[in-house]
Amino acid sequence: MARPQPTIICTHMEGDRVFEVGEADAVYAVLYQGQPIKVRTHNPAQAYQGYKYGRASFQEPGHAVRLAKKLNAVHDTDAFSVGIMTVKRILLPDEND
Repeated sequence: MARPQPTIICTHMEGDRVFEVGEADAVYAVLYQGQPIKVRTHNPAQAYQGYKYGRASFQEPGHAVRLAKKLNAVHDTDAFSVGIMTVKRILLPDEND
């Protein structure tokens, strides 16, 4: 199933690329025990290259749910969950709608 097209707020052209800013219904963030997280990676076997920071918040729920499930499996816990931030309020996993 295709994603619905967002309402475009503004557009900017830079060279042969077009950047469009669209409205989002919500932002989905991965939480650890109800608190937002950061995800970073590095390779200790190589000389210090710095950390690479991955995403922990997404505009589509599937990516956040997949990351929370992966982190729960890797760390053998159920402490990772997905929180939803909308225009009107922030919903945490333990709240009822």
